[in-house]
Amino acid sequence: MSLRQSTVCRLFTALLLTLAAASSVKAQWRVAEKLDRGLVVMAEKDHRYLSWRLLESDPAAVAFDVYRHVGDKSQKLNAEPITKTTDFVDKSPLPGDAGATYSVRAIADGKTLNESAKAPITPRYDDDELPHLRVKLDGDHLFQKVGIADLDGDGRLDFVIKQPEKNIDPWHKYWYKSPDTYKLEAYTLDGKMLWRYDLGWAIERGIWYSPYIVFDLDGDGKAEVIAKTGQGDPRDSDGRVTSGPEYLTVLNGQTGKPITRADWPDRADFYEIGKDRGYNYASRNQIMVAYLDGKTPHLLVERGTYNLIIVDAYRFDGKTLQHVWRWNNRDLDRKFWGQGAHWMHAADVDADGCDEVIIGSAVLDEDGKALWSTGLGHPDHSYVGDLDPKRPGLEIYYGIESRQKERNGMCMVDAATGKILWGYEGFTRHVHSQGMCSDIDARYPGWEAYSCDTDAQKKPDWALMHAADGTVIGKDKTWKFGTRAAWWDADAQREVVFRNHVTDYPDGKDHGRVEGRIVAIADVVGDWREEIICSMNGMIRIYTTTEPAADRRVTLMRDPIYRMDVAAAAMGYYQDPCLSRDLSALKR
Repeated sequence: MSLRQSTVCRLFTALLLTLAAASSVKAQWRVAEKLDRGLVVMAEKDHRYLSWRLLESDPAAVAFDVYRHVGDKSQKLNAEPITKTTDFVDKSPLPGDAGATYSVRAIADGKTLNESAKAPITPRYDDDELPHLRVKLDGDHLFQKVGIADLDGDGRLDFVIKQPEKNIDPWHKYWYKSPDTYKLEAYTLDGKMLWRYDLGWAIERGIWYSPYIVFDLDGDGKAEVIAKTGQGDPRDSDGRVTSGPEYLTVLNGQTGKPITRADWPDRADFYEIGKDRGYNYASRNQIMVAYLDGKTPHLLVERGTYNLIIVDAYRFDGKTLQHVWRWNNRDLDRKFWGQGAHWMHAADVDADGCDEVIIGSAVLDEDGKALWSTGLGHPDHSYVGDLDPKRPGLEIYYGIESRQKERNGMCMVDAATGKILWGYEGFTRHVHSQGMCSDIDARYPGWEAYSCDTDAQKKPDWALMHAADGTVIGKDKTWKFGTRAAWWDADAQREVVFRNHVTDYPDGKDHGRVEGRIVAIADVVGDWREEIICSMNGMIRIYTTTEPAADRRVTLMRDPIYRMDVAAAAMGYYQDPCLSRDLSALKR
């Protein structure tokens, strides 16, 4: 096939995807959001660093030209078409930048395919911090969570935050009366505030009372915001909410106005089973998105973690929510009880073209039937992806909170069957918090997995890091209960983000620091390297690398597991996103 034929084929496929998304939510292909080039221009001391997205619809031999614009004049900056990377350094910026903007043109077979929107120059705000973009909030508040999706259809990823930052846990030892209500706020990447939605007193101020997610459910190119909502002020005299209506509500992503709603799974059964602990059990709620039919995003609504678990699946047609199935473990074997996690995953674990739902130590098939369970109990962290590229299929790494008397408190399983591939041999008391699972060490193939167990006072006791094949490669517990990781420099390994410093592992090279509380890590702008999103007083900070790339890859947001993991950043306890295939498969 010639380059011209290949280009036509790719463009035709992209057109079909767009038409399918626009015409009906029940598409013939997996509908994905339409992304623009994501061009960013970051000011460094003596140069300007440009970075942009490579899209899956780009021809294999696509090249790029870079232009600088001042007024009505444009100047091409590169002598030869850029083919190796999707970044560029302007070594001779104009004095004071002279109001300059930049754009990139995609070219193939000597013809221009498209040109990006013009991007302004982002100043270097602070030499003591890594380069970053800033989105000013409407108020001097911190925020707890962030949803990432295109709200207005311009191809750029926007943000829906939940504020304030503080979290109240339903467990009686941690619970206290909510002093205020949560608000959802929507902002575009360039800082425009779109709306604010007050969740009201029916939603207590904690992560588990207030799940939300941001995703384009109906394929119109504009994401919806989906949240657990209530009605009125149903608080008991002590401040708990134990009664009143509860809803799954779909909001218009551009306006924040409700479109439709459905009933949330009822709390009554949790009080019956849990008795005096019923409030704690009933207050554990999550929302996830999965392509259950392989083509259309569905909503998954979960109530319960530690014993009874109810999961409902819905499809949104642009106007109404259509119930697809319900899963309830009440009448199932005890190995399906209490297997919930602090996070949900969606992944095609059995390679049938449809997403399964990983609720924790158990997995539901796309039709709402139980697929498998390890029976190990509640995991505090679980990571799903192509963690071991030396074996076929996907894997799941678990750090199990439930006490394990003999083995498998830290383990990796085959995602299709739940078969344990390897596990720690010995007692674990309570493997805690986020752990870490990322490819951070080039000496070992696949992703490294770190977890830390607790002592009797719930403090860090001992830790292990395993290679993907189960080999113990580290026992240092410096990271305590876990650390973040992000692709930052030019190599294929993620860098560790610990105590707000981005460092190579294991040599410890320090790339710089970020400020604020890290809320999410995702490929939001620029090339395939990741951004670190932080909460600051009155501000979203989006830290992005200006280290020149060595090669190019399709944006990570096109990987199905990665995109679902990024969506889940708005709810539950945060975990870094994983990939459905080895990073080398995205190289072009």
